[in-house]
Amino acid sequence: MKPSRFVLPALLALSAMPGLAQTAAAVPETEPKPEPEFAFTGNLGIFSDYRFRGISQTNKKPAIQGGVDFAHKSGWYLGNWNSNVDSALFNGANIEMDFYGGWKHSFGDFGVDLGALYYYYPGSDSRISNTELYIGGSWGPLSLKYSYAVSDFFSIDDSKGAYYLLLSGAHDFGNGFGVNASVGYQGGLKNGACYTEMNGQVACSVADFKLGGTYTIDGWVLGLAYVTTNRDITLGTAASSNRNISGGTALVSVSKTF
Repeated sequence: MKPSRFVLPALLALSAMPGLAQTAAAVPETEPKPEPEFAFTGNLGIFSDYRFRGISQTNKKPAIQGGVDFAHKSGWYLGNWNSNVDSALFNGANIEMDFYGGWKHSFGDFGVDLGALYYYYPGSDSRISNTELYIGGSWGPLSLKYSYAVSDFFSIDDSKGAYYLLLSGAHDFGNGFGVNASVGYQGGLKNGACYTEMNGQVACSVADFKLGGTYTIDGWVLGLAYVTTNRDITLGTAASSNRNISGGTALVSVSKTF
């Protein structure tokens, strides 16, 4: 709206009256709102592939993923996350449902995260599942997380004790641009949990690598990343065509948290 031509003279008159000027200046600023006791958030995304620790869970095809989170200001949280998966990889299940809970807290530039995560695959003929405990730490843009399977690793007999170590980092350049990278190592695999590579060799560990960039616009995050592992693995639907589901690929995504 165009300002009135009477505004400036009125302000000059006010400044000439000390009592009124002091009264106007003494009005306190609006106090910040108190931190809410708890918060609910949701997330939704479309990805060109679902890579779990570097290995495709969707036969290198797109995935729709989303979840909900509850967080209390004390640091306690609960959440659920879901994605479509290759049914041949999970004995009939075409959906992965993850349930997790824990506690996180920041100490200046340092942060800690403790929790448990349960992987559930409804409709799986053999009731595939996995339960892991995790502990994570962060310092500025860097994070380190250790996960330990307290159940048989994805229901494979006598495979309890598998672990995963993930080092990741991210940087925000401003103006919506950011980069992220990670290196992960899946170890502790044994018995049937080991992978048979396409060349016939048995691998009881897998290292995965990711390098990506993001651009955020109006809350939508556009992502492009390169993901790969040090193994050549074929499983599920891909096994019928001897297709490598752990090789390098470009991963494109669109996601939003609300």
